[in-house]
Amino acid sequence: MYSDTHNYVVIGSNSFSGSDFIDYILRTKPRSTIECISRSPLKSPVFIPYLMNQNYDPDRCRFHRLDLNYDTMDIAAIITDAMPCYVINFASQSEVSPSWDTPGDWYQTNCVAIADLITMLRDETGIIKYLHISTPEVYGSCTGNVTEDYPHNPSTPYAASRAASEVFLNLMKREYNFPVVMVRSTNVYGAHQQLWKIIPRTIINLKLGKTIQLHGGGTQVRQFIHIRDVSRAEMLVLYGGSNVYNISPSVSVTIAGIVNTVCTIMGYDMDRYTTIVPPRRGSDNTYTLDSSRLRNELRWSDQVDIRYGIEEAIMWVEDNWDEIQQCDMEYIHLS
Repeated sequence: MYSDTHNYVVIGSNSFSGSDFIDYILRTKPRSTIECISRSPLKSPVFIPYLMNQNYDPDRCRFHRLDLNYDTMDIAAIITDAMPCYVINFASQSEVSPSWDTPGDWYQTNCVAIADLITMLRDETGIIKYLHISTPEVYGSCTGNVTEDYPHNPSTPYAASRAASEVFLNLMKREYNFPVVMVRSTNVYGAHQQLWKIIPRTIINLKLGKTIQLHGGGTQVRQFIHIRDVSRAEMLVLYGGSNVYNISPSVSVTIAGIVNTVCTIMGYDMDRYTTIVPPRRGSDNTYTLDSSRLRNELRWSDQVDIRYGIEEAIMWVEDNWDEIQQCDMEYIHLS
């Protein structure tokens, strides 16, 4: 069961979470074969940590530039050729605010394309497990600790598209015994993250002497969890899970609190370098996930302290500052 020679197919391999999961595979199961699929070209090692892994071998960690929306049959063929295999799907249109502008793009990638792929694969017996990376956004704005059984109440087109994909996958599980499991993780952070996310954006703005916008004053309550804690959880679910699992740390913090921690570590006055702007449309005021199922069933626990994780992210920006300055600092939507 825990052999290090399994075959994996990782869809969305260029994503922050996908690339870290591949790095984790290489560190824990170095003789495995990994098919890496992304619609964007292979990025720099600054953003793709597995390229610097000592166990990385391009002959066993093969990259395929394919788009889930347009190359569905080719992706299905790669999965079929890799069987028996584990399939992990990180691919999604993941930004919340832009989903209001062209919601159809979000539904196409996050629901329709997945439905097309699974329809091609639902009768295959060589897929050991299909891990779907979902989001707590499907819950909407909540109070208290939210368990996996909390009803879906999405408040943005992005969240609605992700909820729709979950409904379809559960249907395939019930009617075709398709071996799907899911995870919903709270806010992920760490080195190598997209530069427009709150922690790297704060670090970069401080270095550039720019202010950080706090939407709604940054009072929204969130749980930030280090990417490696998430990858460990995903591996446990992939091998031993049978359901949907929340991934969350043991503490919560406001967005303003996260920004303040970054400012404090870097020696900046938060009041001087922040400005309050109106809240984003549909932004959830709070959601704190209850990860008891993951902790009790699969014996997982979060291990990376938030301050240590932020210090690591700051060091990553410092070490790669020349290249990072040349990169896009804002999200660019690709339909």
